[in-house]
Amino acid sequence: MALDTTALKCAGLGAGRAPGAAIEGRASIFEMTQEAEVAVLRPQDCGAWSHALRAALAARIAMLNGEEALAGQYAADAGDYGALADPSDDGAGQGLAPVVAFMDKVAADTRNVAAPDISGLQAAGIADADIVRLCELNAFLAYQLRVIAGLRLMKEVYP
Repeated sequence: MALDTTALKCAGLGAGRAPGAAIEGRASIFEMTQEAEVAVLRPQDCGAWSHALRAALAARIAMLNGEEALAGQYAADAGDYGALADPSDDGAGQGLAPVVAFMDKVAADTRNVAAPDISGLQAAGIADADIVRLCELNAFLAYQLRVIAGLRLMKEVYP
C-alpha cells in the first residue's frame, strides 16, 4: 500500500509505519484527501493567491490549531510569504491584512463569521472568486486537521 499522505504523516502514520487494517481499508479516502490538498494548495488556476501564499496561509491555520508539524510542512513552501505562517504577523506588511484577518477568523472563530466579513473583503477589492478560494483553503484545512486528530485517536486506541 502506497499511502504517503500529509494527514498520515502528521498523525505519525507515514510510510513505513503500520497503519492498520482500518486505514488500509480506507485507502481511497486518504488518496482523495491528498488530491484535495493538491487541488486547494497548488491549483492550476491560482486566482489572486499564489501557491506560496496558499502554503503560508495553510501553515498559519495549522499553527492557529496547534498543529506545528503540519504548519512546518506547509511553511516550507511559503517562500516570501513565510512570515505569514506566524499568527502574530497581521499581514499588513504585505498588504494582506484584510485577508489574514478573515482567514484567522474563519480558522479560529468560525461561528462568528458573518456577511460583513465577506463584504469587508469585497470592499478591500477582493473578487468573489478569490473569496471562494480563501474559503476553500480554510475548509480543506478544517477537514485535514480533523482527519489528523482522528488518526491520532485511532493510533492511541489501536497502537
